[in-house]
Amino acid sequence: MSAVAHHIAGVLDRESMTAIVESLCATANLQPGDRVQTLRGTRHGAIVRVLPDGRLVWRPDGTRNELIALPESLMREAGPPA
Repeated sequence: MSAVAHHIAGVLDRESMTAIVESLCATANLQPGDRVQTLRGTRHGAIVRVLPDGRLVWRPDGTRNELIALPESLMREAGPPA
């Protein structure tokens, strides 16, 4: 609902809103090496490993830092890296 509300408010473009809603409808089965992006598409990177509790360790492009995220907060990257 939040993505739709942000689109209606003019904060989020239609393509991003559609991608968010579709990614939430799909079962996330991300594995190490998969290319991902944040829901808003502002960060792109790759999954490094999956933690025992299901959270994902991922590395944004252009950095050596590792971030931890819930699978719901990342979506598989549709195309080649930007």
